[in-house]
Amino acid sequence: MNESLTKAAYEVAKVKYAALGVDTDRVLEVLSGISLSLHCWQTDDVLGFENPEGGLSGGIAATGNFPGRARTIEEVKADLSKAVSLLPGKHRVNLHAIYGDFDGKFVDRDQIEPAHFQSWVDWAKTNGLKLDFNCTLFSHSKSADGFTLSHKDKAIRDFWIEHVDRCRRISEYMGKELGSDCIHNIWAPDGSKDITVDRYIYRKNLRDSLDKIFEKEYTHMKDCIECKLFGIGSETYVVGSHEFYMGYGISRNRMVTLDMGHFHPTESVADKISSLLLFSDELMFHVSRGVRWDSDHVVILNDDLMNFAQEIVRMDALHRVHLGLDYFDASINRIGAYVIGVRSVQKAFLMALLEPLKKLREYEDSGRGFERLALLEECKNLPWNAVWDYFCLASNVPSGLDCIEDIAAYEKEVLSKR
Repeated sequence: MNESLTKAAYEVAKVKYAALGVDTDRVLEVLSGISLSLHCWQTDDVLGFENPEGGLSGGIAATGNFPGRARTIEEVKADLSKAVSLLPGKHRVNLHAIYGDFDGKFVDRDQIEPAHFQSWVDWAKTNGLKLDFNCTLFSHSKSADGFTLSHKDKAIRDFWIEHVDRCRRISEYMGKELGSDCIHNIWAPDGSKDITVDRYIYRKNLRDSLDKIFEKEYTHMKDCIECKLFGIGSETYVVGSHEFYMGYGISRNRMVTLDMGHFHPTESVADKISSLLLFSDELMFHVSRGVRWDSDHVVILNDDLMNFAQEIVRMDALHRVHLGLDYFDASINRIGAYVIGVRSVQKAFLMALLEPLKKLREYEDSGRGFERLALLEECKNLPWNAVWDYFCLASNVPSGLDCIEDIAAYEKEVLSKR
């Protein structure tokens, strides 16, 4: 990065945006406050440490076998630390319950405790990070038939209720220890590959299980519930559909999670935001990229992502949303996958924050559709990338293609030796 050229380009961009009423210094101040929660499972292809010999199952799959997969907690932490070092801004880390420090012993899901995540809390404190958490309701013998919290067998439902309850307690501990509310997300893989007769019964069971889980309230964590259109093995019927969780979340005052890859390919998650925020105080988002019927490709700066960021910024709703990444690609360098995804989200929000909203609203309110569209198109041609490069410079992280050399060196020195 050429510091003098980057600063000069930023000054030119600053003047151009100022002519449209946009203060780029203020924009960067806001952008620096947007924290993304990095998903730990990108490091090891969602295997975790509960049963290293076990496989991934329950409606999801990781494809590829790129060298360097993390095999231990320390390797996961090292990879996360490397990724964070290449990102501007302050961020969080999102854990799944199967990533506990089990000391090489098998600890079943209904027996996990905060002590199993103490090393994560210590690591987060040392590195100035905050933690989020997820119960893990997949890749387990008691979810092998496709049902967990909605299961017709009460004993199995009770097992998973106990697991989620313990995860909420762990989240409370993390939030209290780190001084920032821990977001605990519930996603259940429950569903059927083929035609289901008892759709209602399963959804009633899920509702009742959640009601029992949420009987106890906590003060240092926040609950959210995540829908999905379909998964591998649940192509015909998913118990926790969008309609189910939207109804449950609004009626029970629980935060809804919208994953950008969990809807029909023609649906726009951006279009759902304004509706849900009329009835909910907050929303959780898993930023992903759906490709046809797969939901977990590395996030890139595409129209879906830009529309998503624009809607949140135009609504002045940054303080009402939580942002986490959720994708896993085992076919490319896993650190690179982090960096591409996080930076793409940050760039989308930067572009949204740089919009001359006052002028755009003036055009819209006066019925000047041509002028509004012309200005929106011209915004695409403004030097937002110069502002981005300056943001990286000010954050002391590499910009542009400089990341490639840094990640390649880490691959050679660390990943290739695993």
